[in-house]
Amino acid sequence: MTVMIERIRPEHVEGYHHVEDIVSRERKYLSYLDAGPVAEYHDFVPKGIAKGHPRFVAVDGVTVIGWCQIIPNSIPVHAHNGYLGMGLLPEYRGRGIGRALIETTLAEACRIGLARIGLSAFADNTRAIALYEGAGFKREGQLRDFALIDGKYTDFIMISLVFRLDDKSQP
Repeated sequence: MTVMIERIRPEHVEGYHHVEDIVSRERKYLSYLDAGPVAEYHDFVPKGIAKGHPRFVAVDGVTVIGWCQIIPNSIPVHAHNGYLGMGLLPEYRGRGIGRALIETTLAEACRIGLARIGLSAFADNTRAIALYEGAGFKREGQLRDFALIDGKYTDFIMISLVFRLDDKSQP
């Protein structure tokens, strides 16, 4: 099968939840330990769709295998900012799918007028950090002992991509 990047639709919700749950349960990529109730996804995904949030899924056939989203900040003075989150099933990593997801999502964020995209990553998640830096993100700082998972403190790296809306060479 060929993996396709698609704008999320209501029929993707269950698969999106499933992938987010698997990635969170790995306990080394996301800041939560499980995805929570699927009913919450059936609530917030359609709301994000209606608001035009940049949210895409990677689909292998009909199976969701990854996602990337940017949630815009709702505070008026920060409305040009968005926060990126993404994940990919382990067996699909290292194939360029994450790069395709992030590039598609960033292009949409730029199109809707976001000018700054931020994210945080576990400091030891060198693979993800390399992906983000390859997409143009720059490190801004480090939060020491920011997460405590299974009795182990972990630092977070704060990363952002800032682009000018009048620069058409940006994503």
